[in-house]
Amino acid sequence: MFGILLFFLPRYTVAQDSLRVTSPNGHLTFKFSIQPGGVPSYEISYNDQPVIMPSRLGLLNNPNGNPNAPNWNEKFTVVKTSVRRVDTSWKPVYGERDEIPDRYHELTLTLQDTVKVNGREKGEMQLIVRAYDEGIAFRYFFPESTRTQIIEIGQEATHFRLPPDTRFYATDHAQGSYTLTEPEGWKKRAELPLTAQLGNNLWTSILHAGATDFPRMRLEVREGELVSTLFGETLGTSPWGTPWRVVMVAEEPTQLLENNYLILNLNAPNKIKDTSWIRPGRVMREVTLSTAGARKLVDFAVGQNLDFIHFDAGWYGHEYEVASDASRVSVDPKRNPVNDLDLQAIIRYAKEKGKGVILYVNHRALENQLDSIFPLYQRWGVAGVKFGFVHTGSHYWTAWMHEAVKKAARYHLMVDIHDEYMPTGFTRTYPNLMTQEGVRGNEEFPDATHNTVLPFTRFLAGPADYTYCFNEPRLKNTKAHQLALSIINYSPWQYLYWYGKPETYPNRQEIELWKYLPTTWNETQVPTGVPGEYVTVARRNKNEWYVGSVTNNDARKTTVSFAFLPKGKKYTADIYEDDGQGSIRKTTKSVQATDQLDFDLLPRGGVAVRVRE
Repeated sequence: MFGILLFFLPRYTVAQDSLRVTSPNGHLTFKFSIQPGGVPSYEISYNDQPVIMPSRLGLLNNPNGNPNAPNWNEKFTVVKTSVRRVDTSWKPVYGERDEIPDRYHELTLTLQDTVKVNGREKGEMQLIVRAYDEGIAFRYFFPESTRTQIIEIGQEATHFRLPPDTRFYATDHAQGSYTLTEPEGWKKRAELPLTAQLGNNLWTSILHAGATDFPRMRLEVREGELVSTLFGETLGTSPWGTPWRVVMVAEEPTQLLENNYLILNLNAPNKIKDTSWIRPGRVMREVTLSTAGARKLVDFAVGQNLDFIHFDAGWYGHEYEVASDASRVSVDPKRNPVNDLDLQAIIRYAKEKGKGVILYVNHRALENQLDSIFPLYQRWGVAGVKFGFVHTGSHYWTAWMHEAVKKAARYHLMVDIHDEYMPTGFTRTYPNLMTQEGVRGNEEFPDATHNTVLPFTRFLAGPADYTYCFNEPRLKNTKAHQLALSIINYSPWQYLYWYGKPETYPNRQEIELWKYLPTTWNETQVPTGVPGEYVTVARRNKNEWYVGSVTNNDARKTTVSFAFLPKGKKYTADIYEDDGQGSIRKTTKSVQATDQLDFDLLPRGGVAVRVRE
């Protein structure tokens, strides 16, 4: 279904009741106003309960740029408004659900400065607001103008004043741990998403979407308010605008995760016409960087139903040395002194077995060799590239990164971006961007409490490459916890067995679930969960359901309901839980829609269930 209603209010006759927009279901309202001094302001409410209290809007000029460049945060009047309504849906190439609803009411406010600069008007700025059932999104936009063609921005002045008694989860870098704090207790800059429980018990998360050609936005606390801060200055030529600033709102935290498709809705549709070469799947890293080790891993991939093997840092020399060349194989002697990796032979062998090969390339080589290595890798038969230690944050490097993903698509290369890059929905536009890190995953061995926070924070932004470990003594969590996380945490490329080799896993029953685990889904439900305590996620792929449930560092009783199953039909549930002795116990039971199973989760434990016909 698709429909648009569009109308305009004449210039200079804007009524105050036109300065608000409400979500299709009527629960969420965005209200705009002009405060004394012409300061633009907004507030957001849910069923008349405050979500964002009256807060300032605007953009600031670059103090190091044109001294006559205007600010865009005061002396405004509203000169025109327009409204439209959209009710449609779309189907992703892959994802967490088959079809994504895209329903919103949009209000565009055209603002004009009441004071001239050097005797002339500085032009217009628009605030485009969309009210979805899932949240509010808004962006600043500069329409084409002969008066103000070049827009210089030094900082953003968007405020988010949360209601009293709010606490939020914050991290100061993408791969960091989360802190639960009151606003006054946070002294650093916070990455997005920032998820908060309000004093009125509503839940909200502040994010950004469509941030492909603009500095990264973070948040800091000033006088008790969250205020946006940009990763450096920027400029653009009208027509030009900022990414979307997003405020998701829910009555329960589980709804935030179920509604994370909102970020995708705020990005452009898929631009890759032929997507037949794009393949989600399970990945394992080859750690020996040798021909014999790689052949052994391909054989392991066949037996365990993995889809890709991955060669990480070191295959083309030491990744930080200027002399290292990502167009030829020359193994770092610290990783394999024999230097006996025949990469092209392994690519051919893997292809014969139906497996793909992914190559890691550090930012140094990407920046210097991007235009030459991508066509070369296509000729070699490489399936994808993992970008390592990339630069992030500034306008230049943000734009560079997304242009690199576009270039990869030209050569049928899938991409995994590692380290501090955070997603804002670009995978909708270029679905060859399979996943990205931007998360404190198993490489850092976080505890179970951290893992119960991630679904309600980092995973609202998009997929995360968590790099799962198994049979790894440094892990702080149980084996069943690890299995369950691979269901809970969405990533079209799931990197499994991160630090391991095939011989690390003699007990194949322990890892049986990962032999069948899909990495993309037709349907996703989040029955229960509280950040920092526990979470249960149920996902369907074709006719099978997978359920993952984990607890924090405390033991916990949990109940898995099978109400998601079609009624009147019996299914087989394969249950993988901790046996209390450091291993996995598998049991099989018959279940139907009316059933539920109770589990006693160990501290730092979990349970994973595969439901099949």
